[in-house]
Amino acid sequence: MSTPSPQQTLQSLSDDYQKLQTDPSSDLQTQISSRQRLESQQQENLSVKKEFSTLSSDASIYKLIGPVLLKQEKGEAKTAVEGRLEFIEKEM
Repeated sequence: MSTPSPQQTLQSLSDDYQKLQTDPSSDLQTQISSRQRLESQQQENLSVKKEFSTLSSDASIYKLIGPVLLKQEKGEAKTAVEGRLEFIEKEM
């Protein structure tokens, strides 16, 4: 048996890499999708946290739960957003 040429080895590695990138069931695709989703959620929560800093102390905050908007205390809302940000950072 002869050893494959460097060109053949490189081609084989390139083919394997392309399969990883294009196969939707591959672990790489799953990880990329998860990371993108977490980054999106992180940006959304950072925007909400920034909005909280511009609100007056007596501002009303509402949380969407299903089809209903429920009033929420500012401290409770801030704590929930900070908790989500911590969770997202740990997951990343």
